[in-house]
Amino acid sequence: MHDIRAIRENPEHFDAQLARRGLSPVSPELLKLDAERRAAIHAAETAQAAQNAASKQVGAAKAKGDDAEFERLRALVGEKKAEVSAMQDRAGELDAQMRDLLLGIPNLPLDDVPDGADEDDNVEQSRWGTPRDFSFDPLEHYALPAVGAAMDFEIAAKLSGARFVVLKDGVARVHRALAQFMLDLHVDQHGLSETITPVLVRDEAMLGTGQLPKFSEDSYQTTNGWWLIPTAEVTLTNFAGGEIFEGSELPRRMCAHTNCFRSEAGSAGKDTAGMLRQHQFEKVEMVTLCTPETALDEHERMTKCAEAVLEALELPYRRLVLCTGDIGFGAQKTYDLEVWLPGQNTYREISSVSTCGTFQARRMNGRYKPEAGGKPEFIATLNGSGLAVGRCLIAVLENGQQEDGSVTLPKVLHPYLGGKTRLVDGKLV
Repeated sequence: MHDIRAIRENPEHFDAQLARRGLSPVSPELLKLDAERRAAIHAAETAQAAQNAASKQVGAAKAKGDDAEFERLRALVGEKKAEVSAMQDRAGELDAQMRDLLLGIPNLPLDDVPDGADEDDNVEQSRWGTPRDFSFDPLEHYALPAVGAAMDFEIAAKLSGARFVVLKDGVARVHRALAQFMLDLHVDQHGLSETITPVLVRDEAMLGTGQLPKFSEDSYQTTNGWWLIPTAEVTLTNFAGGEIFEGSELPRRMCAHTNCFRSEAGSAGKDTAGMLRQHQFEKVEMVTLCTPETALDEHERMTKCAEAVLEALELPYRRLVLCTGDIGFGAQKTYDLEVWLPGQNTYREISSVSTCGTFQARRMNGRYKPEAGGKPEFIATLNGSGLAVGRCLIAVLENGQQEDGSVTLPKVLHPYLGGKTRLVDGKLV
């Protein structure tokens, strides 16, 4: 959420940054509402002062025995009380309108984010690894003989419908091994704190990270009001909600492996084959809470943590910086990592790493005490996939496929697979 004071001080800059996202100016509406709100607050405070003064005079009139003046002042106090209540209600209504409007405005992009309309305008920054030169036509993950019946979409459809999958036998174990490997790497080598969180959250948690109120259709809500998390960004970031950390406690770097749930609203017809785009999937999420001054360094650090997973698995990838038309609602700047999928002969997103500045912290009132002293300030928040487990499984299967129909598995996974090195007809060998 944005600071209305900053908008008040430089509305032209605010609208110019929104224009980079392709959005129309909102500062005139915001400033008009802000002026009305401040006027209503001032009027309520003035009326409250008049009520307080009249209340004191009532007591003085009664002490003097001036019944006429006592009755007049008592009636005046009653009028002022009703006036104050009405003004306070009006100020509250305007404040709620202001908050609702601010909650629907996305974060402002940093100056070095490239301008653009959509994903076609994202800028490639670097590549790692060389896509393998196959002596045969590589297949997509779901068509691999090595996978066999261990990736079952029919049973999943019977149980839950489209965009679900049942993993079995060796494929299920490789999937589990990938998640375990990611966690171990992040905890042991990257210094992240492993965390297990709920996957059901309240409205406040979804509002804090920006899923609500604007993107409710993208998530699932239970009949008793809980939301199924679209990512552990929601739970981990909301650790800061309503808290005031000591500056010495920051940065807090965390990771969590959870199930994630997305309605995939608007994705009809996209990636309908295989398990690339699912309603339920697993992800190892990374979240950092830090001071605003260190956020950009933390962004680079977190991105390298995600890249380290891909490099250890020997999966070719590229890093993109997203343009203003493609960054998420809460992001100031985002790097996407895209892994090479030979079955599709293209790179596909496997991680998105964003720095959000103080945008989310303002929504959830997450602050810290500067070590140099002074009043509490809003923290900065960052989040990133480290990685999406299902998509990583797809990449491992497709890049490791062999002409005889088997899949050779990355060396770093062998200890997690009981020393097994290949996948043949759904089984580990």
